[in-house]
Amino acid sequence: MSYKRLGDYIQLVDNRNVDLAVTNLLGINITKNFMPSVANVSGTDLSKYKIIQKGQFAYSAMQVGRDETIRLALYAEDEPAIISPAYSVIESKDIEELLPEYMMMWFQRPESDRYGWFISDSSVRASLDYDRLSDIEIPIPHIDEQRKYVALYNGILANQKTYENSLEDLQLICDTYIEDLIINEPAKTLGTYIQQADERNTDLEITFLQGVSTSKKLINSKANTTGVKFNKYKIVRNGQFVYVADTSRRGEKIALAMNDAEDCIVSSIYTVFEVIDESVLIPEYLFLFFKRAEFDRYARFHSWGSARETFDWDDMCSVKLPIPDIKIQEAIVTIYHTLEARKRINEQLKASIKPICPVLMRGVVESMECETVEG
Repeated sequence: MSYKRLGDYIQLVDNRNVDLAVTNLLGINITKNFMPSVANVSGTDLSKYKIIQKGQFAYSAMQVGRDETIRLALYAEDEPAIISPAYSVIESKDIEELLPEYMMMWFQRPESDRYGWFISDSSVRASLDYDRLSDIEIPIPHIDEQRKYVALYNGILANQKTYENSLEDLQLICDTYIEDLIINEPAKTLGTYIQQADERNTDLEITFLQGVSTSKKLINSKANTTGVKFNKYKIVRNGQFVYVADTSRRGEKIALAMNDAEDCIVSSIYTVFEVIDESVLIPEYLFLFFKRAEFDRYARFHSWGSARETFDWDDMCSVKLPIPDIKIQEAIVTIYHTLEARKRINEQLKASIKPICPVLMRGVVESMECETVEG
């Protein structure tokens, strides 16, 4: 086995969506995955878009130098999709010579990205056009060897996906439990059970600055804080909530989070609040109620204003929700904690899988070197 020129094993495909039969529009990101396109295609002629089928690659030659990543993604779905005409569609000439999955594994390596960056042209976009991509040489072992490596990698991925699917079951249990309580329990006014917390960082005790996302998480703040004094910022203690009253520019969602980690500070324009008596209302139970898509819709519907629409403190206090016996809340929260723990494990699993491709491909290279020495 030796390194082979990739262009001898792949070819371009150019099937257009002329009859508009395909409507699923996708893009590709720097992690080499497909994603729903964020482009505004209102009024766009989608008949010029390219169709991609299972086993084919979408490839963006642009900005390889800027991103230091070869934007290449293998399409694995049974139903076809469409991609921008600016992308290239590539396929293996003969899957008995080069498995698409094997090729994708090779380009998952950070070494492949660095090499693509190194050979990209000197244009403003630092592109890696198809001809340059075709000239890249990769080790192409016998098809049986390729299948072995692909099967091993796919087996690891399948195990992780099975674990991930179990998270959906737990999430469904939590959601169903809440919905059942909404139907069967009397609604109570939230304002009776919560109060604002306005503790300021006057002694600059805390330096951990956070923002709030619409995915209901505390995130690293994107604000430019150069020269800013943090003594007026609000402290969010563990177990407290924080939300942004402005809902008009947040994708029909409310930015709200519960702090389940170390104490942090947030902008003084945010609203921080807490449960008055946790023996009556458990914060995690309340957070489960807030995380529902229905609450996002409620908050947007009840927001008011002109230039900016807000869901202020009075609106929050007017929210009605079921507050069952504390034992019932504890049961739901136990499931929630299990779900969150498994989510963390799942992220660790995904992180551990990421280096697998380079390891497997190193095995290909080393076996090739051994064959060369023995020869």
